[in-house]
Amino acid sequence: MPSSEGGGDRGSVTAEAATVLPVLALFTMALVWALMATAAHIQCVDAARAGARAVARSEPRAQAVAAARSAAPDGARVAVDRTGDLWRVRVEAPSPGPGPLRLTLRAEAAALAEDTVGVTP
Repeated sequence: MPSSEGGGDRGSVTAEAATVLPVLALFTMALVWALMATAAHIQCVDAARAGARAVARSEPRAQAVAAARSAAPDGARVAVDRTGDLWRVRVEAPSPGPGPLRLTLRAEAAALAEDTVGVTP
């Protein structure tokens, strides 16, 4: 025979689940977004390194930019500059996600120009 005590708790599990499930879904979506943004940032770092290696080997600037763009996420901007003995490659790309979650991801790599190796001032 069921007891009349505790009868007020019958719907509490359903109410708690209805409250917690949207929070868990939002948390899961935030984790997925963070993983996608991290992966895109790693691509930017790899792209900057690839571009810096290419331009340091005295490859034409266009080929270095193409090497960086091939490793970069979609929509990335690549800039190649020389400052003294160093070539610098900067890669900027928007992070994946909806409007307010979009960040600009940036990475920069520098490499010593080969034409300066072994040259004494």
